[in-house]
Amino acid sequence: MRYESNSIKEYLGLIPEDRREVLTQIRKSLSENILPGFEETLNYGMPGYVIPHSIYPNGYHCDPKLPLPFINYASQKNFVAFYHMGIYANRELLDWFKSEYPKYCNTKLDMGKSCIRFKKMDDIPYSLLGELVSKISVNEWISIYEKNIKR
Repeated sequence: MRYESNSIKEYLGLIPEDRREVLTQIRKSLSENILPGFEETLNYGMPGYVIPHSIYPNGYHCDPKLPLPFINYASQKNFVAFYHMGIYANRELLDWFKSEYPKYCNTKLDMGKSCIRFKKMDDIPYSLLGELVSKISVNEWISIYEKNIKR
């Protein structure tokens, strides 16, 4: 689902209350753990973190006018989505996350390439998401991104 908004606060105000609490907690977990240099913003209509043009002037290869995306989260129709580009591009990080997930959740991991889907709002591993975002610095993400894009 897409919520038309101009700010993260406005986005959170538009989603259903039960999801608002969950996304607010995800936001808190991210803000407490993300490494310096990432910028919180709306990106593709979702809250998240990017590497701003001031740090990475090339921007995103799909649309260089956009900053380099890193993480987004959103309320979708049947789940809360957490998009982490690092687990898509870094196999070691993906393997670490897959091995840690069962220690935090009773539900089976439901994910696509970069999207982790949470269908049960009471089984979201906020502390694991916080740890996940702390594992890649701005410079590391740029390096991983460039290595994967310039193949």
